[in-house]
Amino acid sequence: MDHAVTPFCEEVRKLEEEFKNCQKLLTAVGDENRQHLLCVMLNCPIEGARVTQIAEMTHLSRPAVSHHMQILKAAGLVKSRKEGTYVYYYLDPDDNQVTLLASLVERMAKVMAQLPDRR
Repeated sequence: MDHAVTPFCEEVRKLEEEFKNCQKLLTAVGDENRQHLLCVMLNCPIEGARVTQIAEMTHLSRPAVSHHMQILKAAGLVKSRKEGTYVYYYLDPDDNQVTLLASLVERMAKVMAQLPDRR
């Protein structure tokens, strides 16, 4: 049996690679609380907000917000800057993490469109 790599197999291989590259990102956005925090961050001032300010806008405690912000930061979705003893969290519109996620979804749709009709 011939196991030649078809263009479809190559697309699936690329999709798997993109999933691996987006693993932290997918984990970060997979949590309801972090999804809510991202939406809250969209309403924050451009200069960012402190954990206490973010907690006041949510149903989460300060420690919970801090924990989730660290995960979002590690995934590259949220950035922070320090001013004295205060840490301000903000979204970076030039960040490529959202672009990576959009690319993954686009490739997945492309691969799925090539599947045979199973109705």
